[in-house]
Amino acid sequence: MSAPIHRREFLGQTATTASGLALVGSARAEEDTISNESSANLKVGFVTHAGGAHLDAYFTALAAAEEVGSVVLADADGKSETMARNILGEKLRQVYKDCNRLFAQEKPAMALISMEAKESPAAIRAALEAGCHVFAEKPACTRAEDFQLLVEMANSKDLYLMLALANRLNPEIVEAKRLIATGLLGKIYGLEMHLIADQTRLTKPSYQQTWQAHRDRAGGGHLAWLGIHWLDLAMYLTNSRIKQVAGFAGNVGGQPIDVEDSAAMSMRFDNGTYGTLTSGYYLDRGYHSLIKIWGAAGWLQISREMPNSVEWYSNKTSKTETFTGPSDHNAYSTFVRAAVRASAGLQSPPLTGDESLYVLKTIFGLYRAAESGKTQQIE
Repeated sequence: MSAPIHRREFLGQTATTASGLALVGSARAEEDTISNESSANLKVGFVTHAGGAHLDAYFTALAAAEEVGSVVLADADGKSETMARNILGEKLRQVYKDCNRLFAQEKPAMALISMEAKESPAAIRAALEAGCHVFAEKPACTRAEDFQLLVEMANSKDLYLMLALANRLNPEIVEAKRLIATGLLGKIYGLEMHLIADQTRLTKPSYQQTWQAHRDRAGGGHLAWLGIHWLDLAMYLTNSRIKQVAGFAGNVGGQPIDVEDSAAMSMRFDNGTYGTLTSGYYLDRGYHSLIKIWGAAGWLQISREMPNSVEWYSNKTSKTETFTGPSDHNAYSTFVRAAVRASAGLQSPPLTGDESLYVLKTIFGLYRAAESGKTQQIE
C-alpha cells in the first residue's frame, strides 16, 4: 500500500537521490538557465480568496524567488493574510480587499491568481487590463471560451498568461523531453497514461462543499483539476497537439458531487499518434501515475513506481536506462520563479497562453464527447 502523500509531493517537491552526476546536470537544464543576474526586484500582485488553492506553496515560492522584490496581496475574505505575513515576511508590503484597487494603486508587473475557476476570469481580466503578466491556478475558467477571450487579450497586449502546470519543469520531464527531441524513440507510435488520486477526499463533507466538487464553479472534476497535467505533458513531451478526443466521464464512486470522479479518454495527435488517459479518484490515499510513450526505435516511461525518474529503452542499444532527478527539486518554486523571470524579461515563459488554452480546449472537448457520444475535434 502506498504511503500517504501531499499533492506537492505529486508535483515533484521531493525526489530520490540523483543517480549519476552527468545525468543530473542534464535533467536540471531548465533550472540551470537561471543565471547569476542581479535581482529584478519585481513587484507581484497576489490575488486570492477563501477558495484559493496551494497558497502556502505559492507564498513560499515568492519568498524564495530572489527576483521578487515585493508582494502585494488582495484577499476579499481576509483568510490568507496571516499565512502570507508568516511566509513572506518583509516582502509583503500591502494587503487589500479588492484586486481592482490593488492593480490601480500598486501596478505590479505580474499577478499570481489562485481562485476558484468561476471567479478567476474576472480577476485575470483585471490584471491584464492593468498591464500585468498573469500566472493563474488552473483551470482558471469553467468554459474554454472564457479563457480564450483572456488569451486573446493577453496576446494583444504582449502579456503572458500562464496556467500553473508545474510538472513541465520537473527534472525527469526535462530529461524525457530532451531524449525524445534527440530522436531516441524515432517516430512516436502511441501513449498510455493514467493519473489516479484518492476517492477518500470525496467522502468528506468538507470537500463536498468546496468549489472543486461543483461543476458550475469548477468547470469539471478530476480531469480539469489533475488530469490536465498529464494532457499537457503528453503534448509538451512529444511536441504535438491532440486533434481528436473521445471517451467517457462521470461519477462512478457515487459520492454527492456533481463533477466527474472518473474519465477514460482516447485521443489522436496531429502527428498521427494515438493515446489514452485514465483520470480518476479511485484510491484510499496517495497517487498512482504513469506516462508511457512508444516509438519506432524504443520506449520511455515516467511512473510513480520510480519516483522522479524517467526510464527508457533504445532498440539500438537493447538495454534499459534510467535517470533520477535531484532530491532538492521543488516544483512550485521552480515554476513560479520561471514565471517571475519571464515577467521580468529574463527568460521565455514556462508555457504560453496559447498552450494553456489548448489543453483546456482538450478537456472541455472530452466533456462534450462524453455527453454526446461523439468524437470531438479540437481546434
